[in-house]
Amino acid sequence: MPEFNNVTVVKKANVYFDGNVTSRTIKFADGSTKTLGFMLPGEYTFNTDAAELMEILAGELDVLLPGNDQWQRIKGGQDFNVPAKSSFKLKVIVGADYCCSFL
Repeated sequence: MPEFNNVTVVKKANVYFDGNVTSRTIKFADGSTKTLGFMLPGEYTFNTDAAELMEILAGELDVLLPGNDQWQRIKGGQDFNVPAKSSFKLKVIVGADYCCSFL
């Protein structure tokens, strides 16, 4: 979906990796949350609490998911899932606009 309706946006930004990754939290009436953000080119390791669906809206990156030894290329319009209580690595090649859904 290209837009979200009837949501609450948390004004304070989530800032990671010295400002190279930023996002805003979106809260939905059903209690679910998502973050909308942008990642500058670089290499990052993220840890998850909940399972996540990462939708890459624009940009290009490589992802190394838990249990894999092969990097996977992801471009704008593609997505990937990350299990709960895990860690994954990203190599952002072209600045990436993303939406993260917590499952």
